[in-house]
Order: sequence, then structure tokens, then C-alpha cells
Amino acid sequence: MRTKVSALLLGASVALIAASGALAQDKTVKIGVLNDQSSLYADLAGPGSTLAAQMAVEDSGMVAKGWKIDIVVGDHQNKPDVGVNIARQWFDVDKVDVVVDNPTSSVALAVNNLVKEKNKVLLNSGAGTSDLTNKACSPNTVHWTYDTFMLAHGTGTALTKSGGDTWFFLTADYAFGAALERDTSEAVKAIGGKVVGGVKHPINTADFSSFLLQAQASKAKVIGLANAGGDTINAIKQASEFGIVAGGQKLAGLLMFITDIHALGLKVANGLNLTESFYWDLNDNTRAFSKRFNERSSNKSMPTMVHAGVYAALLHYFKALDALGSNPHDGVKVVEKMKSMPTDDILFGKGEIQPNGRKIHPAYLFEVKKPEESKGPWDYYKLVATIPADQAFTTLDKSTCPLVKK
Repeated sequence: MRTKVSALLLGASVALIAASGALAQDKTVKIGVLNDQSSLYADLAGPGSTLAAQMAVEDSGMVAKGWKIDIVVGDHQNKPDVGVNIARQWFDVDKVDVVVDNPTSSVALAVNNLVKEKNKVLLNSGAGTSDLTNKACSPNTVHWTYDTFMLAHGTGTALTKSGGDTWFFLTADYAFGAALERDTSEAVKAIGGKVVGGVKHPINTADFSSFLLQAQASKAKVIGLANAGGDTINAIKQASEFGIVAGGQKLAGLLMFITDIHALGLKVANGLNLTESFYWDLNDNTRAFSKRFNERSSNKSMPTMVHAGVYAALLHYFKALDALGSNPHDGVKVVEKMKSMPTDDILFGKGEIQPNGRKIHPAYLFEVKKPEESKGPWDYYKLVATIPADQAFTTLDKSTCPLVKK
């Protein structure tokens, strides 16, 4: 009897060792691309972010090392409840490990909470609110590409310094718009500017006439557009029809993408200042990546900074998994590994992920070219200034993130 029991225990031990060994060598990853696939943010994120994720998987070399990587896609329709329901299904049923992209700050903030609850990973590229690395920061989230602080201290500061010292805000009525207006107002006031008023508009607005009339009547030197995507495009087009710029006021597209300029055309967009952390024509590496992206893109567009962020963030995520030797399916552990490793990729260069989850890298202030200055398709920007990484984002001593030890 004793021999049989010993044999059974030995067999159970061998089985446990084998199981733990298999677990230690778990090389499976499931990625969820969560964004707006069909509405006002589809061009700046949408299917292009799915393509960027696919390119990151291919370029990482992980499959050749024995990893199995799958991608699923969800359309959150810019609604927090829809986004959370999709993510919950992914985590509970589909065993998704990491959510990428996630534009629309209200959706990102809600998904950020769920990711922490489920101990998964959020690699945010699309949402802009700086709250994600301040009061709403999480040990499970990395905010990669840009945020409202970067936009405010790029475009807002530059325009105020150049004489645009009175501002009126036309703001999208959700979390991102509020954060962008807040951060830009602080930047403007910090260098002696003044905010004379503002008005909020619903997301996905078609008719901006009443809002623009209020902005025009304010006599502000700068009308700050604290919105994005289709809303920004519509506001600028209708402002042109109202003759606002011709009347002496300046429009500030506080968040604009290369796809927005493409939709507007240089005749309407020329002279606009904007801040981005990526441009396809920055250097040989960005041009090579963008050429490949353009050839595979369904609408033959160049990548936006959101697409670039999805690609680069996933490459660093894969480096962390490779360094760990397997996927622990533990979001905090993976993000901690990501933070411990310097970032270095072909699109953003060298950088780091701070304790609050903020990925820092340089930002760039651009001016949109005149039609006669453009040398070909998608040649839209001229570089005005480079903002160093340590100035482009909130410094740690000013962060309100509980993860930051003062």
C-alpha cells in the first residue's frame, strides 16, 4: 500500500512539474485593437491601427521564436459602455492580454479601470487626456503617443508667444475636450495670455455655425479647437466659409493629424500650426515604415501618430515578453518589465516609460505648407521647432499620479 501511495504521489509531482513547465513556457498572446472603426476617428485610428498592430507582430520576430500571436478588433463607437463591454468580453471569454489604441478619452478612462481590475495591459495610443498618467494612472497602463499636456505646451504656447494672447475655446463636450481646454488654458495663462470665453459642442457635430459665431463675436485673437478628427475638419471648413481667418482671427487646431490635413486640403489648411510626436517624413526610418504602411493601407493613406504609437508600443511590449521568456498573463508584471527597459524604436527613437506610465519622447511643432510649397502627395508639414522629451510631457515632480513617489 505504501509503495502504491508513493508511486501515486510521485506521479502527481511529475504531472505538476510538467504543468508548471508548460505554464512557464506559455508563448501565446492575444491583442485587442479597440477603437472607432467607422465614424469620426476612423481615419486617424480605425483600420490603420489594426494594420499597425499586424506590422508590429511581423516586425517583432516573435513568431519565428515560437510565439503564437492573435489579433482581434472591436469598434467602441466612441461610447464608454460599449468599449467596456467589448473589453470585458475579451478578458473574460476570449482571453485577450493587451488592449491597444483606444481613442476617445472617456472610453479610455473607463477601459483603464477595467484593465486594472482584470490585471491586463492597456497600451494607449489614441486617447489624449493627460489624466491617464495623473489622477487616473494605473500600474497596468502605458500612455504612449501624445497627451493634452503635449498639445497645450506645443501649439498653445507657440501661438501665445507669437502674439495670440487672447483665446476662445470651441470644445468637444467629453473628457478629452475638457482636458485639452484645461491644459491649454493653463499654458496660455502661464505666459501672460488670457482666455476670454468658450463654448462646448456635442461630439460628431455637423453644424458649427452657432459656435463659430460666438467665437467670432468674442474678438479673441485665437480660436482654440479642443476637438479632433471629423469635428476639427468640419469646424475649420465652416470657419473658412464664415471668413473668420480672413477677418483676422487665427484658428488653432489643438489636435490635428495628417489625415485631417489631407481631408481639408492645403488650400484651406495652410498656415495652421499643430503639434505631433510623429510625422511620416521626419527621417529615413519614418519614411521607410510609412511607405510600407501606405502600400498596405486600404485607403492608401500615410500613418498618423496614433498608428505609429500602436506599432511602437507593441514592439516594446513584445521586447518585454521576450525578456521575460514567456507570457505571465500578469499585466502589472509585464508593464513593470516594460518600464525597466529603455525604449528604442525606428519611429520615436530612444526614450523611457516613467513610473506613472507616461512614455516620453520628443514632440514637434509643425506648420502646414502652402499648396505651392508641397512637393508631392502627403508632403504637408514644415518643421518649426522640436520640443525635447523632458519638456514635451508633464514632469514627474508635477504629476498627481499615486504611483509616483515624491
